[in-house]
Amino acid sequence: MTAATPSPLARPEVERLRGYSAPLEGRRGLLRLDFNENTVGPSPAVAEVLRDFPVDQIAVYPEYDGLREAVISNLQTSPAGLAHPLLPQQVGLFNGVDAAIHAVIHAYGGPGDTLLTTSPTFGYYAPCAAMQGMVLQAVPHALPGFRFPLQQIRDALERRPRILMLCNPNNPTGTRLSAEHVLQLASSAPNTLVVVDELYEAFTGDSVLPTVDFGRHGNLLVLRSLAKTSGLAGLRIGFAFGHADVVDRVCRMTGPYDVNSLAVTAAFAALSDQSYTDNYVAEVIRARRYLVNELTQSGAVFHCDGGNYLLIWPSSSAQQVEQQLRDEGILVRSMAGKPQLEGSLRVSIGTLTQMQKFWASYRQLDS
Repeated sequence: MTAATPSPLARPEVERLRGYSAPLEGRRGLLRLDFNENTVGPSPAVAEVLRDFPVDQIAVYPEYDGLREAVISNLQTSPAGLAHPLLPQQVGLFNGVDAAIHAVIHAYGGPGDTLLTTSPTFGYYAPCAAMQGMVLQAVPHALPGFRFPLQQIRDALERRPRILMLCNPNNPTGTRLSAEHVLQLASSAPNTLVVVDELYEAFTGDSVLPTVDFGRHGNLLVLRSLAKTSGLAGLRIGFAFGHADVVDRVCRMTGPYDVNSLAVTAAFAALSDQSYTDNYVAEVIRARRYLVNELTQSGAVFHCDGGNYLLIWPSSSAQQVEQQLRDEGILVRSMAGKPQLEGSLRVSIGTLTQMQKFWASYRQLDS
């Protein structure tokens, strides 16, 4: 009997890496307040075009003609508009913003380079940096209040990190940074790629896109998706906006057909029904006000700033309350193990009716 052939080792950076994973199984049929998703689903226009999707097109590679232009038109006609025109070559298409983050770091990060960010923040930045052998420098938010550590970031930029990742508003703390400050940071660090992850900006309105001139700020890249607002998280589609040269370099890290045809079709439909998305965002903001008022009246310990989520510190074990809520059909996310957030739960904000259901259960469990 011949000896078994051992499996080959991967690169040292990969061998040291712990895979990034999220507990996504077993969530169907429950009230999903754990991953900051749209809690009601996409526009009926999206459902209609997916039902009518031609079967023969499943066997054809996807085409993207017109999608970049549709995204630009959607931005131009938004209340904030665009002070400086965008061209199609300044828009990158990705299989979700996670893929865009991976592509950015793959394109610009190398062994020994520094990725600068804040802490705590979105958990996928760190493993993407580790894959490339980068050094992660995570500056803690200022307490109390999880304020943005502006001066510390300015100081760190003087050491020329390769990439600055800004989640704005920050997940999970909701920390917000004004567009003016984002542009100041980019101007102060011309040798650093400044990446602004704006997945939650619709719920707070802190976007840098309406004012940025990528001709002047060629080192700035902005990430957006249709997951949190338009309800396309399951189809995976994200966008990057920046100087055409930067977008080109990042897109070299992806396959030619990474975004599938169903996602493209759904994106066109979602962009054409912006009023549906606007109404959902307005409902989330209304529900957020309701929940903040109830938490304040009850004397609960919580933090709410930007985004469609907030943090609550139960008086009993967060993990226990998380499980008890799950038993009642409500999913929330324990922040156990995250710096500054031990003992807290992150609760996504859905509709007013959904948050009333959450509050009735949570109040009874944590009374």
